This record gives sequence, C-alpha cells and structure tokens, in this order.
Amino acid sequence: MPAQLIDGIALSHKLRSEIATRAAALTAKGTQPGLAVILVGEDPASQVYVRNKVKACGDVGFHSVLEKYEAHLPEADLLARIASLNADPAIHGILVQMPLPKHINPHKVIEAIATTKDVDGYSVLSAGELMTGLPGFRPCTPYGCMKLIESTGVDLRGKHAVVIGRSNTVGKPMALLLLQANATVTICHSATPDLGHHTRNADVIVAAVGRRNTLTADMVRPGAIVIDVGMNRDDNGKLCGDVDFAGVQEIASHITPVPGGVGPMTITMLLMNTVEAAERV
Repeated sequence: MPAQLIDGIALSHKLRSEIATRAAALTAKGTQPGLAVILVGEDPASQVYVRNKVKACGDVGFHSVLEKYEAHLPEADLLARIASLNADPAIHGILVQMPLPKHINPHKVIEAIATTKDVDGYSVLSAGELMTGLPGFRPCTPYGCMKLIESTGVDLRGKHAVVIGRSNTVGKPMALLLLQANATVTICHSATPDLGHHTRNADVIVAAVGRRNTLTADMVRPGAIVIDVGMNRDDNGKLCGDVDFAGVQEIASHITPVPGGVGPMTITMLLMNTVEAAERV
C-alpha cells in the first residue's frame, strides 16, 4: 500500500489560520506583529523568496517592511540598518535573505540581529538555546519538519531517527529537535560509508543534502516516515527532492512530496516565530 502523503500545503494553511488569529488578538491590543526583510543584490531565487515572505505576512495580518539594496552595499551600512531595526519597536522579527554578496560576512550579519528578533533562528545564541533546551527561536525548516512529523500522529519517543545532512540550518538543528522529542538520533553525511545501513534501521528519515536520489527504496524500512527537505531538478528540469519518491512511496508509511511538503512549512514557521516574538514583547 503506497505511503500516505504528508500534505505540507494543507498543514501550512491550518497553522497560518492559527497565526492570523493570534496576530489579530495582538493587533487589537495595539501590537501588530512586524517583520523586516532585507535583500541585498538581485539573486533571482532570493527575490522570489522575499516576495513570498512579504505576501505571507500580509495574508496573516502582519506589518512587513521589505528593503532592497544594490549588491555593492557596504557591509557597515547593512549592519547600521540592522541596528536601527533592532531599536524599532514596530519590528519584532528581522530576516536578512541569504546568500549575501561575497564582501559581506554572513556570520557578522546574523550576529548583529537582536536575539529577540532572530526569527530565522540562525544566531549562535539561538543555536545555544536549542542545544541546551531553553525556549528560543527554532530554525524554520527543521521546525516545519517537526510539525509535519507531528501531523502523522506518531509518537517519536523511543523511535530511531536518521538525519541525512549536517548543515547548521537544517541537519544539526533537526537532530536536536528530534532529540527533544525523545527520539534516538543518528546523523549521516557525505563521509558516512554505508548510508543504507543506518537508514534501513530508521523509523524516521529526514533527507537534507541537496542531492536527488540520495535515498532509494532499498534503503528504507517498511513503514518508515520519510521527510524530504531537498530541492533539486531532475533531468527534465522538474522540481524534485533528495528522495526517489516513486520507489520510496511504496515502502514508507508517510512521505512528504516535493513540491508541496516541507517547502510551504518554512515560511509558515517564520510567521510562527514572528508572532511569538511579538507576544513576548
């Protein structure tokens, strides 16, 4: 029996409705959630991403500010603008779209954002809060993955989860969130000699390496939950993930499609972090 699709679009709509209700309650009390989005340069993909983020803010009743700068913007000017947004009480979240031009240090930019407004959850302090179990902002993609897993109704306590990928934005925080849910976690990566050995013993697999067909049907235990974070193109230019969807769908119990799985959840969790930031004021 084919795996049940985990519909990220439907779950995203449900969560955004809840976010809109919370935003309306805050606005009625005089605090409209506000998100500032900064784009430096003219990367086409980044332009699409920021446009979608600003639109999503409007859809749930947030105040949003989109600031676009030429690629030659001096790093000092960007840092100065972040400092002014840090001091702006109408702004509860600040997002600087990556990648940045090569002359700007992304780490310096991320660390310049006030921790209370780090709704991307990328700062060292946010990472430390996640590591130590303190309340804080979780990186949006792994946060969304957890919501997708929760939607299956499966209790992660005692389950074996394998995360394929060790990036600071997805792999590492994903593993920590799974640990918080009492799963036993294995992290695999490019230097793992026998990936299938680990994935065949997993109850939950999160694939986040950016390489199509990383996970195939022979690498999956029957009944596993498979979350595909990858965003790639196949030989025909069609969007696909890291998972051989057609094959794995016949083995897994639940699986996220690409597109329509993890993607819609990332912006939704950005909105979730922003409304939480406004509620903390």
